[in-house]
Amino acid sequence: MAHETLRIVIADNESIIRMDLREMLEEAGHEVVGEAIDGRKAVELTRQHRPDLVIMDIKMPQMDGITAARKISEEKLAPVLLLTAFSQPEIVEKAKDSGVLGYLVKPVQENNLFPAIEIAMSRWREMQGLEQELAGLRDSLAMRKTLDRAKGILMAAHHLSEPEAYRRIQQYAMMKRLTVKEVAEAIVKAAGGKV
Repeated sequence: MAHETLRIVIADNESIIRMDLREMLEEAGHEVVGEAIDGRKAVELTRQHRPDLVIMDIKMPQMDGITAARKISEEKLAPVLLLTAFSQPEIVEKAKDSGVLGYLVKPVQENNLFPAIEIAMSRWREMQGLEQELAGLRDSLAMRKTLDRAKGILMAAHHLSEPEAYRRIQQYAMMKRLTVKEVAEAIVKAAGGKV
């Protein structure tokens, strides 16, 4: 599998850790597009650069990593990997609730960093795929409701059966080179309904 170059924001209030991370990431061919020393700045940089990944420490001034991760996750900006100096169960629990896609215990080792990045990226892609699927389902459900309303309007106005009403909508769509959805919406609107 070809190795992809990721654009990454790193956030840690310890400059030596940021330096180490930057070095490991750049040696692996990734690009560090922003560095932050607190959570608030990490969120700003993420909004600004739209990176592929954010690697962020939990304990930071102004806004901790978990709060920042929650904001980034809610805005669906990027996947977040959290860094922690200790693997306390309550921190891991909090991290899970914040939409974090992985976490690493410091000091970060190269052999832990890259597998964690892979996992975070694949979970992120999976989530994006599910959201698109859900949006598609919502659209088709709304479309079905509109189509049912349009058929109902035609059935009542022209004393048609449901299949006949649907056939009329299809024929009109073909004749006018419109989609069935567009015709159904037009019928509902013409009857004074909201689409």
